[in-house]
Amino acid sequence: MTQRIAVAGSTGLIGGALCRSLRERGDDVVRLVRRPSEHSSEVQWDPASRHLDPHVLDGVDAVVNVAGASLGGRRWSPEFKAELIHSRTDSTTALAEAIAPSGRPIHLVNGSAVGYYGDRGDEVLTEESEGGSGFLSDLVRAWEGSTEPARAAGAPVALVRTGIVLAAQGDAFKPLLLLTRLGLGGPLGNGRHYWSWITLADEVRAILHVLDNRLEGAVNLTGPDPATQREIVAEMGRQLHRPTLLPAPAFALRAVLGEMSSDILSSQRALPQRLLASGFEHEHATLPDAVRWMLADGS
Repeated sequence: MTQRIAVAGSTGLIGGALCRSLRERGDDVVRLVRRPSEHSSEVQWDPASRHLDPHVLDGVDAVVNVAGASLGGRRWSPEFKAELIHSRTDSTTALAEAIAPSGRPIHLVNGSAVGYYGDRGDEVLTEESEGGSGFLSDLVRAWEGSTEPARAAGAPVALVRTGIVLAAQGDAFKPLLLLTRLGLGGPLGNGRHYWSWITLADEVRAILHVLDNRLEGAVNLTGPDPATQREIVAEMGRQLHRPTLLPAPAFALRAVLGEMSSDILSSQRALPQRLLASGFEHEHATLPDAVRWMLADGS
């Protein structure tokens, strides 16, 4: 059944790919953009104002919010950390408060992250696991909490906790791919921290699945087989026929990246328990398949 879906964050990596997939399958897409709208399918808004005219959502069946400043945008100064928080909570608050008075069950599918769980080593994490500690955990709690006006009004709300997205042009993998192609890839720190990966293709398919099945609550958007950072880089090197032996020491990462290094070196072994239980099947369920797709997609 064709749906009318509003998308915030539609110019980003995930949002752009999602809009293309929605249109390809015949859905009506309303893109919320900060610049002046250029097409009838676009609506200009200012998420920093924490307000959206509720009439923008007239006839809308669902809202997908993947807006937010990139975590890898620059060094984590106090000012940038505030931007990371507000770029997520402001947009979410605006959307949730626009949904609340509608009187209709507009499905809010709101971005989130496995950073919610904090640095948990090799502990297996599901949607039932408690949140962790640290800046990213606090950020995600505030982000998810900003959906409360919609939930309190009776709207279905899904919190899609995304892992590290495998995409050749993604913030996490573009620099790592370049280093690996140059033969300079290797473990970050000791490389034993888990990265709960998912390909961009499966990320989009998973969001569509959440929409179509009107899932609510926390949903981990990750692959079914989390791997350590060392294993991921080794697989990239194997397929590119490049060595992956040179480690980047933790102290060097902290010197260059500051507090962001804690995110890179943190470990979340998160499983997509609710996604799998609801019948979702990954196209790229194994690490070799996922890396193969990423390399082909970026070539």
